[in-house]
Amino acid sequence: MAPQEFYIRNASDTEARGPFNLEQLSSLAENGQVAADTVYYDAAGEKWVRVGSNAELMTALFPEKKKLKVRPKDQVQSLNTSTESVPPIEVTDMLAAAEGRSADTKDKADPREALARAARIGMYACTAILLISGLALLAPSIDTIVAGNYPKLLTQPFAVLGAVDLLLFLLMMLQAVAIYPIIRFRAALGAGFLGLFFYVQGEPQTALYAVLGCVGIYFSTIFTNLFAVILTALIGIGGMGAFAWTVLNT
Repeated sequence: MAPQEFYIRNASDTEARGPFNLEQLSSLAENGQVAADTVYYDAAGEKWVRVGSNAELMTALFPEKKKLKVRPKDQVQSLNTSTESVPPIEVTDMLAAAEGRSADTKDKADPREALARAARIGMYACTAILLISGLALLAPSIDTIVAGNYPKLLTQPFAVLGAVDLLLFLLMMLQAVAIYPIIRFRAALGAGFLGLFFYVQGEPQTALYAVLGCVGIYFSTIFTNLFAVILTALIGIGGMGAFAWTVLNT
């Protein structure tokens, strides 16, 4: 298989785990933490799929072992055979059982669809917050950018962080979810740096807005619960939007 990172989730998990490479995933499978019913996020298809539906992945995680064949015993008719017999299963019984299973299947929503929907919303929210943050942080340096004095930008921490945000935004537009660990690091760094800077400058409200925006970036790449993702998206977009408004009007 081509090298890739896997985000996985079992039915009992409240959120996804990862990223894991194939070797780590094999170790989890040997310890019983990954099974055929485990779902992983397929970045190309933007959806969660069962491990069991990927034949190549199943072969890598669960290689077939040679089975020992036991020679069947010769059948010897016993004189002590019981005359009692099990009642035959009627066709109507089988149909009733099948109908019952179909009804149960219709009543239960496919959890993979909910996971995929939450993952897409989280990805879109993260992309939007990064765009707002990048534009807000670069706006105070717009004169330097227009003048083409790019070396001077390196002496302006806000401009550097804004440029990083716009680069991450472009990668997210390409749906490069493999960079989620980098985005989480940027979110933690931004929350500490921006929050401390504006708090020391006597602007605690602006510091709070920046921290809320960074929290939205961080948790939109982690949560797979639909309600939690939507709440995180609202907090992140609202916080970063308020931060941008404050920065551009001071």
